[in-house]
Amino acid sequence: MRLTRLTLPCNSAACPQVYATDRDTVVVQGTLLPAHGLAVELGIGEALVEIPLGVFLAAAAAQASAPGTS
Repeated sequence: MRLTRLTLPCNSAACPQVYATDRDTVVVQGTLLPAHGLAVELGIGEALVEIPLGVFLAAAAAQASAPGTS
């Protein structure tokens, strides 16, 4: 799988990021959240990840303006 960063790089490895993949999916790097008490059922291998809304919106805007997207 190849990842293409959709968000600006930061000065640390531990910062929220959003990546597009060559499989037409999105990978999110963020803070892992426990599902306990959030009324969410997770499947095997799934996790909740929190990122700032601004990071998500910037990634969406970058993907929308990428060549080949409509």
